[in-house]
Amino acid sequence: MATIPEIRPAMLARDDVGADMWTLNFGPQHPATHTTLRFVLELDGEIIVACTPHIGYLHSGFEKLAEHLDYDQYVVVTDRMSYTSPMANNIAWHTACEKLFGIELTPRCKVLRTIIAELARIQDHLVTLSVAGLDLGGFTAFMYVFNEREYFYDLFEEICGHRFTTSYTRVGGLLADMPDGWPDRVKACLARLPQALDDFESLLTRNRIFVERTKGIGVLTHDEAVAWGWTGPIARACGVKRDLRKDEPYLCYADNWDGRGAGAVSFKVPICSHGDTYDRYLVRLEEVRQSMGIVEQLIDNIPAGLVDVAAEDKIALPDKREVHFSIEGLIRHFEKVMTNRGIEPPIGEVYAANETANGELGFFLASDGGNRPYRARTRAPSFINYQCFAKLLEGHSISEVPAVLGSLNIIAGELDR
Repeated sequence: MATIPEIRPAMLARDDVGADMWTLNFGPQHPATHTTLRFVLELDGEIIVACTPHIGYLHSGFEKLAEHLDYDQYVVVTDRMSYTSPMANNIAWHTACEKLFGIELTPRCKVLRTIIAELARIQDHLVTLSVAGLDLGGFTAFMYVFNEREYFYDLFEEICGHRFTTSYTRVGGLLADMPDGWPDRVKACLARLPQALDDFESLLTRNRIFVERTKGIGVLTHDEAVAWGWTGPIARACGVKRDLRKDEPYLCYADNWDGRGAGAVSFKVPICSHGDTYDRYLVRLEEVRQSMGIVEQLIDNIPAGLVDVAAEDKIALPDKREVHFSIEGLIRHFEKVMTNRGIEPPIGEVYAANETANGELGFFLASDGGNRPYRARTRAPSFINYQCFAKLLEGHSISEVPAVLGSLNIIAGELDR
C-alpha cells in the first residue's frame, strides 16, 4: 500500500486534477474544529488539493486592549488567549512586565510560578492527547485523561479561586500565596496520573487504527518547521531541538534562580524526527511525564518568605490582611487600584517569552512611562503554528483533517487580533 508521501506528488501531478473539483466548508460548526475555525477545502474527490484556513472571530482586539488597561488589569485578557492553560499565559505576560520594570522575583514566587506553569502544561497536554483519540473516534481514551484534568482544575481553584479564568499573577508577585495543605493535594493529584497515562497509552499508542491514521499524516520536515517558525512540541516532533526552558532559562529553569547557588530543575526535552501527527502525540505524552518530574522536584522544597516583591517597591498589591487591619495597607491598596501610583515603568521596549504548552508565547511591550503599555504585541504560538495548516493537508483525504488539526492544538483565542 502506497504511503501518503508517495501518493501526494503523484496525485498533484495528474493531468486530470481539477476536472471534478468541488469546494467544501469544514467548520466552524464541525465538532472536530472545536471552536470558531473554518477551512475552505478544494477537493478532487476526497483528496484535498488546496485549503484556505480562516481564523474566525473570537476575542477580537486583545492586543489593543492592553493600551487601555494597566499592567495588572490586562492579565484577565491573557486568560482568554490559550484558554486550555491560562495559568501559563498569566506568567508569560507578567514575565514581560517584570523585565520592563527591572523586577527580580522572590525565590518563593519563582518556585510557585514554576510549579503552576508545569501544572498548566500538563493540563493543556491532557486536552490535546484526549482530543487525539476523540477526533478519530476513540471516546474511551478521551475519558481516561480528561477525567484527570478535572483534578488540576481543583488545584487551580484552591490557589486562586477560579477553575478556568485564573488571573493569578501580578507584577512582581501573585494574587495570593498557596493555601495550607496545597502541596499535599498537588502530590496526590500527580500520584493518580501515571496509571491514567498508562491506561491511555494502552488504548492508543499501539492501536492499529490510531497508528495508521496518524503515522505519515501531516508531515513537516525539520527545515520546514524552522522556516515556518514552529515552536514547542510540534517543532520538537520535527527534530527541532529548542526549548526556551533550556535555551533561554527563566524562573527555576535557570541556575542560581534563588541567588544562593541553587541549580536548575532537571528534566529532558523529548525530540522526535518524523514530524507527523503520531510524533506530535508522542512528544506531548512524554512532556507530561517530564513536567510531573519538575513539579515533584519543587513541591517539597518551596522556600519560605513572601510571594511578592518588597512592599516598599509599591508594585504588588498588599496582602488582604494588611488592607483590612492597617491604615497603611488600605492606603497602599487605594493608591494602587484607584490611582495606579507606583506602577509607572521606565520608558523603553522589551520582549520576553515563555515556553508554554503550544510553544513560544512572547509579549512585546513599549512603554512611554505611563501606567499602561503604549503598545503591546503578542507572539502567540497558535497563530504561528496555524499558518502552514494548508500545506499539511495537501494530498490527504477529508478524514485526515481532524487528525492533523488536533495534533496542532490550535486555540482560536490566540488567533484573532
